[in-house]
Amino acid sequence: MRTTVDNDAPTAERYRAFAEVEARGMSATYDAWALGVAGDRATIALIDELPPAKRQPNLVFSAARFHGAETAPYDDFREWLGAHWLEVRATAETHATQTNEAGRCALHLPALAEIPGPLALLEVGASAGLCLYPDRYSYRYSGHEQLDPADGPSPVVLDCEAREPNGAVPVPVPARLPDVVWRAGIDLHPLDVADAADLDWLDALIWPEHDDRRARLRAAASVVAADPPRIVAGDLNERLAALAAEAPADATLVVFHTAVIAYLDDAGRARFAETVRDLPGHWLSVEGRSIVPGIDVRTDVANDSTDFVLALDGVQRAWAQPHGRAVTWVPNP
Repeated sequence: MRTTVDNDAPTAERYRAFAEVEARGMSATYDAWALGVAGDRATIALIDELPPAKRQPNLVFSAARFHGAETAPYDDFREWLGAHWLEVRATAETHATQTNEAGRCALHLPALAEIPGPLALLEVGASAGLCLYPDRYSYRYSGHEQLDPADGPSPVVLDCEAREPNGAVPVPVPARLPDVVWRAGIDLHPLDVADAADLDWLDALIWPEHDDRRARLRAAASVVAADPPRIVAGDLNERLAALAAEAPADATLVVFHTAVIAYLDDAGRARFAETVRDLPGHWLSVEGRSIVPGIDVRTDVANDSTDFVLALDGVQRAWAQPHGRAVTWVPNP
């Protein structure tokens, strides 16, 4: 079962859990690196120079790859990390895990199709805003014809397996893309796809073996750079209500997030849930199974241990592969 982020756990434990729960079956490189770190006192001593919140495996590994660490066996990585630790440490201290996977729009789209438009999209934890453009990408759900924007196929094509195991309902793939008339986001440190360093950081956040995601990042960045979104800097709990109030009155507000509020403590999550429930419109969340307060998780529907819970207005609608590769819709409770 996917666990929550635990900044207080010993570093060895955090890296072993990352290997066994997060990376296993997703990245052989990160699986091996994390297990290697977990049993390596010298490397743990380096990582423990970072504040607890900055010791997370994905951040440290991404910072290393940002500075040129190559896919290699752990012993080679260990030697490289020791030689380049000062640069890696500085980047980990000043950056965050801001994975901006456009493929997640394939998870959001069926839920967005249920909401009357036009839509005003507000993403919390928006990073560079790539997920604010579900109307600008093309989609290929298994068993369905390709779905394109009104002006023709997009340079970004999102492939998603539409799973229906264990009596789950078919994924409600829409006949057309949503009409989005307003889009905005919040992030502690917004990224800009027009900035080469920011784009390189987003690239480094993609796991080593995921070349399809790396190509998709570059294509989505070109779409976003042509029409940059408004992303305000700040804490999501401090900025959400004011930014939501700027949405057009004649559009339906949708506040959404994916793999974001796991980084809040319990009080922060509770505050966020209370705020978003009081807003007009709808709330679309895609988070780990124990993350969002008040959601009745559907363990009666087959799912992978790493799947996220996709919920609309606090009710689970699907199990979702974290990077948008697959979605399993669930029956109404």
